Amino acid sequence: MSARPNQLSRTVAKLQGLPLIGQWATSFALGRVVPFVGTSGLKYEVISSQRVVVRIRNQRKVQNHIKGVHAAAMALLAETATGFCVGMNLPDDKLPLIKTMKIDYVRRSQGDMVAEASLRPEQIQQILSQDKGEVVVPVVIKDESGEQPIQAEMTWAWVPKKRG
Repeated sequence: MSARPNQLSRTVAKLQGLPLIGQWATSFALGRVVPFVGTSGLKYEVISSQRVVVRIRNQRKVQNHIKGVHAAAMALLAETATGFCVGMNLPDDKLPLIKTMKIDYVRRSQGDMVAEASLRPEQIQQILSQDKGEVVVPVVIKDESGEQPIQAEMTWAWVPKKRG
C-alpha cells in the first residue's frame, strides 16, 4: 500500500516550504492545534514520515523546582515526537491514541532537551494497512550534555474515526 499524504503531512509540507520562517511557522501552527504543545514552547526541528525531532528550551514556564525541565514537560516532549511520527503516516480516517507511556528518569537533566522519534518501514506499512492497531515508537531524549536523562517507550494505537 502506497502512502497517500494525509492532512497533517500536507499541512507540514506547506508550512516547511515557507522561506526563512518554515520551522517557526510549523511550530506555531502545530502549537495552535495542540494547545499544551504551544504553551510549553516545543519547537519542531524535523518532521517527516520516518523521523520527528522536537526541542524544548529549559525556560521558566517548563521548569521544576530545581530549574531543570519538569518531568511532565519531558514526558510531553517524548509523547509529541512519537505522536507526530505516527500522525504523519496515519490515514485521515483514523484516530491516533496514546496507549502506554513508560518513562524512566535516570539522571538529572542539563539545559535544553531534544527528542528524536523514528519509525521503521515495516511500522509505517502497518500503520497504513491496518484498520486499527498499535505500534511502539522508538524515541531518544537527550539534554545539552548529549546524555539521556530519561528513557521512554511510547505505544501508540489507532482506530477508525467513526465507530462502526
